[in-house]
Amino acid sequence: MCWVCLVWTTEVGQLTVAQAAARIHAGELVAFPTETVYGLGADASNDAAVGKIFAAKGRPADHPLIVHIAGLAQVSDYASSVPPFARALIDAFWPGPLTVILPRKPGVAKAAAGGQNSIGLRCPAHPLALEFLTACKGLGVSGVAGPSANKFGRVSPTTARHVAEEFGAELMVLDGGACTVGIESSIVDCTRSAPVLLRPGVLTREQLSAACGQPVLSADESQDTAAPRAPGTLDSHYAPNATVRLMDANAIQTALDLLGADAAHIAVYARRIMRITSSKVLYRRMPDDALATAEQLFAVLRDFDAQGAKLIWIEPVPESPPWDGVRDRLIRAAAS
Repeated sequence: MCWVCLVWTTEVGQLTVAQAAARIHAGELVAFPTETVYGLGADASNDAAVGKIFAAKGRPADHPLIVHIAGLAQVSDYASSVPPFARALIDAFWPGPLTVILPRKPGVAKAAAGGQNSIGLRCPAHPLALEFLTACKGLGVSGVAGPSANKFGRVSPTTARHVAEEFGAELMVLDGGACTVGIESSIVDCTRSAPVLLRPGVLTREQLSAACGQPVLSADESQDTAAPRAPGTLDSHYAPNATVRLMDANAIQTALDLLGADAAHIAVYARRIMRITSSKVLYRRMPDDALATAEQLFAVLRDFDAQGAKLIWIEPVPESPPWDGVRDRLIRAAAS
């Protein structure tokens, strides 16, 4: 399965892969592309460098980070064991938009793990990310902790420009173009007797279950209060500055009709073609395909913010497995 098909350059502006890797090795932060979203990277084994991620994002230090690695060989640097179903998932979906949570090897990456005894690992599919991670490995950096390169709780970035808008010119960004998946990876907890999906992405539970040969449970089905914390699972997350409301298409159209030409500072993201009489209403048609919607979702929300929207009305997505990742992001964005 190909998760990214693009042409990239190892030198964008003044930052090359070698320079980016050197900064990571020196304990500095670098934003880097993946096929899902851009990450804010630091040496996962350098607790002081990881602390800079939490400070830059305004993220609680007990909220774990995903460690990005160049391949299977680095798993043993961080994980004390890999159950067979976890290995099956890795074999099926790496490189790709899947994070596996494994028992953490004692004494490593404690800050990146948020103090937990588990660690989230991912091998991204973006070719520039893999080149960057390989260069880091060549300097002795086995893995790069990399949450989304945005302030905590806000909309994730899917272009280098989004990162620059978030953090300014002081943060160096390795530009790999627009992300092709567009929402964060699926996270599967593999620290228990059965795999549990903690965060949906573009990989469905059916795909994950088929790959590992046993049912992948939902977080609700597992009912395990001792489950590890995972990124992106707070009730309110992925939120733009504007207020997001999920509204039935009929309700959106009725509200637009009632407001008429007086409607202003409103943005609409819907699959239905809307009848809009006000030139001050922003409208983007949501694709009928879940993967296409995932790819553009965060960019659309950021664009609505940039154009001054105060309210964003979004048509709920279909109740079917391919849409689970998008639905999850929308529900959390609307919870602010």
